[in-house]
Amino acid sequence: MEFWAHPTAIVDAGAQIGVDTKIWHFSHICGKDVTIGEGCSFGQNVYVGTRVRVGRGVRVQNNVSIYDMVELQDYVFCGPSMVFTNVLNPRAHVSRKNEYLKTVVEQGASLGANCTVVCGVTIGRFAFVAAGAVVTKDVPAFALMLGVPARRAGWMCHCGIKLGGPTCASCGSQYELSGSECRALQLKNCFIAK
Repeated sequence: MEFWAHPTAIVDAGAQIGVDTKIWHFSHICGKDVTIGEGCSFGQNVYVGTRVRVGRGVRVQNNVSIYDMVELQDYVFCGPSMVFTNVLNPRAHVSRKNEYLKTVVEQGASLGANCTVVCGVTIGRFAFVAAGAVVTKDVPAFALMLGVPARRAGWMCHCGIKLGGPTCASCGSQYELSGSECRALQLKNCFIAK
């Protein structure tokens, strides 16, 4: 099956969309230089700007805006009403389209409802940004980020459980933890681990 779009969705010509991807009510996928992988889901009222890359298996919930120059790698989760920016210092009367900054969300990361990701950052693999947080700096892999501005408040397993030590209490995955880094040693039952 090719991709599916609800009749109220707008998919501009030129957008490359993978098989089994679903685009729901009132969403708009801009066509210029947009690539979306297979098996993705875009909820109601989602906007995807130009020069956006989306990997496979990505889940984008209702009312999310993915502006130009954002890359979502495989199996990223974007919670309801979260937003990306693309200019650091916008003004209505000053055009800054040549100043867009690239934002990268790496494989398996989760972005909570109503969080904001300020442009130019990289969010590491399997990081977890809490609802309402505002990300202004790069986020390490597996980090749990809370607050405004977002600060690291612990480490998360790939399975979505907060780590209390080097072994996940839920799935048994093994990590090497330090003050500033979490490195996966063995991810159990993780079909997307490399």
